[in-house]
Amino acid sequence: MDTEIVRAWVDGWATSRGAAPPVEIPWGFTVDVGLPTQVTRHVLPNADETLIRRLMETATAPGTWLKVLAAPEVISPWLTPAWAFDAPGFLMSTTLHPSTTDLPAGYQLRTWSRGDVTRALILDMRGAFAAHGQVAGPSRAGHVVFDQIETAPAHRRQGLGRAVMRTLANAAITAGARAGVLAATVDGQGLYESLGWTMRAPLTSVFLTSSDAGR
Repeated sequence: MDTEIVRAWVDGWATSRGAAPPVEIPWGFTVDVGLPTQVTRHVLPNADETLIRRLMETATAPGTWLKVLAAPEVISPWLTPAWAFDAPGFLMSTTLHPSTTDLPAGYQLRTWSRGDVTRALILDMRGAFAAHGQVAGPSRAGHVVFDQIETAPAHRRQGLGRAVMRTLANAAITAGARAGVLAATVDGQGLYESLGWTMRAPLTSVFLTSSDAGR
Protein backbone atom coordinates (compact mmCIF):
# COMPACT_ATOMS: atom_id res chain seq x y z
CA MET A 1 0.00 0.00 0.00
CA ASP A 2 1.23 3.50 -0.90
CA THR A 3 2.40 4.95 2.40
CA GLU A 4 2.00 8.51 1.11
CA ILE A 5 -1.72 7.98 0.55
CA VAL A 6 -2.06 6.48 4.02
CA ARG A 7 -0.09 9.36 5.55
CA ALA A 8 -2.34 11.89 3.81
CA TRP A 9 -5.44 10.14 5.11
CA VAL A 10 -4.12 9.85 8.68
CA ASP A 11 -3.07 13.52 8.80
CA GLY A 12 -6.30 14.79 7.29
CA TRP A 13 -8.50 12.58 9.46
CA ALA A 14 -6.76 13.82 12.61
CA THR A 15 -7.26 17.43 11.50
CA SER A 16 -10.91 16.80 10.62
CA ARG A 17 -11.69 15.17 13.97
CA GLY A 18 -9.57 17.44 16.17
CA ALA A 19 -7.39 14.50 17.24
CA ALA A 20 -3.76 14.72 18.28
CA PRO A 21 -1.12 15.09 15.56
CA PRO A 22 -0.25 11.62 14.23
CA VAL A 23 3.02 10.08 15.34
CA GLU A 24 4.83 8.25 12.55
CA ILE A 25 6.62 5.07 13.58
CA PRO A 26 8.45 2.45 11.49
CA TRP A 27 5.35 0.29 10.99
CA GLY A 28 2.72 2.99 10.58
CA PHE A 29 1.03 5.77 12.55
CA THR A 30 -0.44 6.30 16.01
CA VAL A 31 -3.13 8.88 16.75
CA ASP A 32 -4.52 9.80 20.16
CA VAL A 33 -8.24 10.39 19.59
CA GLY A 34 -9.36 10.83 23.18
CA LEU A 35 -12.91 9.49 22.94
CA PRO A 36 -14.36 6.97 25.42
CA THR A 37 -14.90 4.41 22.68
CA GLN A 38 -11.75 5.26 20.73
CA VAL A 39 -8.87 6.36 22.88
CA THR A 40 -6.01 5.63 20.48
CA ARG A 41 -5.80 4.28 16.95
CA HIS A 42 -2.87 2.58 15.27
CA VAL A 43 -2.87 2.67 11.46
CA LEU A 44 -0.97 -0.09 9.67
CA PRO A 45 -0.38 0.38 5.92
CA ASN A 46 0.51 -3.31 5.61
CA ALA A 47 -0.88 -6.47 7.19
CA ASP A 48 1.98 -7.98 9.17
CA GLU A 49 1.03 -10.97 11.31
CA THR A 50 3.96 -10.66 13.69
CA LEU A 51 3.35 -6.96 14.25
CA ILE A 52 -0.41 -7.27 14.69
CA ARG A 53 -0.05 -10.12 17.15
CA ARG A 54 2.51 -8.10 19.10
CA LEU A 55 0.23 -5.05 19.22
CA MET A 56 -2.64 -7.22 20.44
CA GLU A 57 -0.45 -8.69 23.15
CA THR A 58 0.79 -5.32 24.40
CA ALA A 59 -2.46 -3.31 24.13
CA THR A 60 -4.30 -3.26 27.46
CA ALA A 61 -6.72 -0.32 27.18
CA PRO A 62 -10.25 -0.91 25.88
CA GLY A 63 -10.90 1.62 23.14
CA THR A 64 -7.59 0.88 21.39
CA TRP A 65 -8.17 0.52 17.65
CA LEU A 66 -6.17 -1.00 14.82
CA LYS A 67 -6.81 0.25 11.29
CA VAL A 68 -5.26 -2.21 8.85
CA LEU A 69 -5.08 -1.79 5.07
CA ALA A 70 -6.10 -5.39 4.39
CA ALA A 71 -9.27 -7.44 4.03
CA PRO A 72 -10.96 -8.74 7.21
CA GLU A 73 -10.31 -12.36 6.28
CA VAL A 74 -6.57 -11.68 6.19
CA ILE A 75 -6.28 -10.58 9.81
CA SER A 76 -9.18 -12.57 11.27
CA PRO A 77 -7.01 -15.64 12.12
CA TRP A 78 -4.70 -13.41 14.15
CA LEU A 79 -7.36 -11.92 16.44
CA THR A 80 -7.87 -12.92 20.06
CA PRO A 81 -11.37 -12.96 21.62
CA ALA A 82 -10.68 -9.56 23.20
CA TRP A 83 -10.83 -7.88 19.80
CA ALA A 84 -13.93 -7.15 17.70
CA PHE A 85 -14.48 -6.05 14.13
CA ASP A 86 -16.04 -2.73 13.23
CA ALA A 87 -17.89 -2.32 9.91
CA PRO A 88 -15.65 -2.96 6.88
CA GLY A 89 -14.43 -0.07 4.76
CA PHE A 90 -12.20 0.99 1.90
CA LEU A 91 -9.49 3.58 1.42
CA MET A 92 -10.21 5.55 -1.75
CA SER A 93 -8.57 8.40 -3.65
CA THR A 94 -9.16 10.64 -6.64
CA THR A 95 -7.76 13.52 -8.63
CA LEU A 96 -9.89 16.59 -7.98
CA HIS A 97 -11.66 18.45 -10.78
CA PRO A 98 -14.00 21.45 -10.50
CA SER A 99 -17.65 20.72 -11.19
CA THR A 100 -21.10 22.29 -10.91
CA THR A 101 -23.23 21.58 -7.85
CA ASP A 102 -26.88 20.83 -8.59
CA LEU A 103 -29.13 21.06 -5.55
CA PRO A 104 -32.68 19.71 -5.75
CA ALA A 105 -35.49 22.21 -5.33
CA GLY A 106 -36.48 22.85 -1.73
CA TYR A 107 -33.00 22.43 -0.25
CA GLN A 108 -30.48 25.01 0.87
CA LEU A 109 -26.70 24.66 1.08
CA ARG A 110 -24.49 26.32 3.66
CA THR A 111 -20.70 26.17 3.86
CA TRP A 112 -18.14 27.49 6.31
CA SER A 113 -14.49 27.03 7.21
CA ARG A 114 -12.66 27.01 10.50
CA GLY A 115 -8.94 26.44 10.45
CA ASP A 116 -8.10 23.79 7.88
CA VAL A 117 -11.57 22.24 7.84
CA THR A 118 -14.39 23.24 5.48
CA ARG A 119 -17.91 21.99 6.11
CA ALA A 120 -20.97 21.71 3.90
CA LEU A 121 -24.50 21.43 5.30
CA ILE A 122 -27.71 20.86 3.36
CA LEU A 123 -31.04 21.68 5.00
CA ASP A 124 -34.53 20.88 3.81
CA MET A 125 -37.26 23.47 3.36
CA ARG A 126 -38.06 23.37 7.10
CA GLY A 127 -34.43 23.95 8.02
CA ALA A 128 -33.95 20.36 9.20
CA PHE A 129 -30.78 18.36 8.61
CA ALA A 130 -30.62 16.62 5.23
CA ALA A 131 -26.91 16.01 4.52
CA HIS A 132 -23.46 17.15 5.49
CA GLY A 133 -19.74 16.51 5.11
CA GLN A 134 -16.36 18.08 5.65
CA VAL A 135 -12.93 18.24 4.09
CA ALA A 136 -9.59 18.80 5.83
CA GLY A 137 -6.39 20.14 4.31
CA PRO A 138 -4.71 20.49 1.93
CA SER A 139 -1.47 18.85 2.99
CA ARG A 140 1.91 19.97 1.65
CA ALA A 141 1.54 17.34 -1.05
CA GLY A 142 -1.82 18.77 -2.09
CA HIS A 143 -4.09 16.12 -0.56
CA VAL A 144 -7.34 16.75 1.26
CA VAL A 145 -9.36 14.26 3.27
CA PHE A 146 -13.13 14.03 2.89
CA ASP A 147 -14.82 12.97 6.11
CA GLN A 148 -18.19 12.36 7.78
CA ILE A 149 -20.19 12.42 4.56
CA GLU A 150 -23.75 11.61 5.61
CA THR A 151 -27.28 11.93 4.24
CA ALA A 152 -30.34 11.55 6.47
CA PRO A 153 -32.34 8.42 5.60
CA ALA A 154 -35.42 10.42 4.57
CA HIS A 155 -33.39 12.44 2.06
CA ARG A 156 -31.36 9.74 0.33
CA ARG A 157 -31.38 9.04 -3.42
CA GLN A 158 -31.88 12.69 -4.27
CA GLY A 159 -28.30 13.60 -5.11
CA LEU A 160 -27.53 15.32 -1.82
CA GLY A 161 -24.39 13.27 -1.14
CA ARG A 162 -23.16 14.10 -4.62
CA ALA A 163 -23.85 17.80 -4.01
CA VAL A 164 -21.93 17.72 -0.72
CA MET A 165 -18.94 15.99 -2.34
CA ARG A 166 -18.81 18.41 -5.27
CA THR A 167 -19.15 21.42 -3.00
CA LEU A 168 -16.28 20.23 -0.82
CA ALA A 169 -14.15 19.34 -3.85
CA ASN A 170 -14.58 22.81 -5.32
CA ALA A 171 -13.63 24.39 -1.99
CA ALA A 172 -10.57 22.15 -1.74
CA ILE A 173 -9.42 23.03 -5.26
CA THR A 174 -9.78 26.72 -4.45
CA ALA A 175 -7.54 26.12 -1.41
CA GLY A 176 -4.89 24.54 -3.63
CA ALA A 177 -5.66 20.83 -3.32
CA ARG A 178 -5.05 18.44 -6.20
CA ALA A 179 -6.14 15.06 -4.82
CA GLY A 180 -8.64 13.65 -2.36
CA VAL A 181 -8.53 10.71 0.03
CA LEU A 182 -11.27 9.18 2.17
CA ALA A 183 -12.31 6.11 4.10
CA ALA A 184 -15.55 4.77 2.61
CA THR A 185 -18.20 2.56 4.12
CA VAL A 186 -19.77 -0.24 2.10
CA ASP A 187 -22.85 1.94 1.57
CA GLY A 188 -20.82 4.97 0.51
CA GLN A 189 -18.49 3.20 -1.91
CA GLY A 190 -20.97 3.34 -4.79
CA LEU A 191 -21.42 7.10 -4.49
CA TYR A 192 -17.70 7.75 -4.53
CA GLU A 193 -17.08 5.41 -7.47
CA SER A 194 -19.80 7.26 -9.43
CA LEU A 195 -17.83 10.47 -8.81
CA GLY A 196 -14.60 8.97 -10.15
CA TRP A 197 -12.99 7.76 -6.94
CA THR A 198 -10.79 4.65 -6.98
CA MET A 199 -10.57 2.01 -4.28
CA ARG A 200 -6.95 1.77 -3.16
CA ALA A 201 -7.23 -0.90 -0.46
CA PRO A 202 -9.69 -2.56 1.89
CA LEU A 203 -9.70 -0.97 5.35
CA THR A 204 -10.32 -3.26 8.30
CA SER A 205 -10.98 -1.85 11.78
CA VAL A 206 -10.73 -3.84 15.00
CA PHE A 207 -10.93 -2.62 18.57
CA LEU A 208 -10.09 -3.92 22.00
CA THR A 209 -13.28 -4.62 23.93
CA SER A 210 -11.70 -5.69 27.24
CA SER A 211 -8.29 -6.02 28.81
CA ASP A 212 -8.54 -9.67 29.75
CA ALA A 213 -10.87 -11.57 27.38
CA GLY A 214 -8.89 -14.40 25.91
CA ARG A 215 -5.55 -13.00 26.99
